Amino acid sequence: MAAQPSYKRVLLKLSGEGLLGEREYGLDPETVERICAEIVVVHKMGVDISLVIGAGNIFRGVSGAAQGIERTTADYMGMLATVINALAVQSVLESKGAPTRVMSAIPMSMVCEPYIRRRAERHMEKGRIVIFAAGTGNPFFTTDTAAALRAAEMGCDALLKGTQVDGVYSADPLKDPDAERYETLSYQDVLSQNLRVMDTSAIALSRENNIPILVFSIHDEQAFADVVCGRGRCTIVS
Repeated sequence: MAAQPSYKRVLLKLSGEGLLGEREYGLDPETVERICAEIVVVHKMGVDISLVIGAGNIFRGVSGAAQGIERTTADYMGMLATVINALAVQSVLESKGAPTRVMSAIPMSMVCEPYIRRRAERHMEKGRIVIFAAGTGNPFFTTDTAAALRAAEMGCDALLKGTQVDGVYSADPLKDPDAERYETLSYQDVLSQNLRVMDTSAIALSRENNIPILVFSIHDEQAFADVVCGRGRCTIVS
């Protein structure tokens, strides 16, 4: 018997770095292909899916600001980069037969729809995968915060964060072999221990709206489907 999903409606937050594969910059077609195939598997289970994708593979507002670009301008550049990633993922998802819509917080009607909450809600009711681009549309807010905001607006049961590692650790496990891995954490633990799960405004938003955050590795085969079915390796923040 096929596994039953534990969640009816989820938001998947992907980092831009998750799309890099072995590259140093841009998109790795094989990685994007694999991730999209896993999203389609979950979509076929009848789960409502929306996505927020970062832009660290193209441009980061914070690092741009460090290089002498004014911070607000750098953040807008980062938002535009998320639209590039969103269009790439949309194209691959649709090649696999999944109906999708890209909705941008910064209107650019030639390439995607403007974000309107009720229209996004309608797309999800019709079984479309909705990709939210351009963050919140405001500088100084990360795509993590955008993910928490959209998850709340869409009434999601869970926010899934696909990262480079299989959960939340006390330190970076790629640098510190003694880093401790957590199975579960409270929102307060994350804030008080300053764990780098998501930024504090994303954690606060999720806590206020009682949306659990599930952190898993986007590089593990079928990890997305396993976590949605409540059996995957992840850290649950609730």
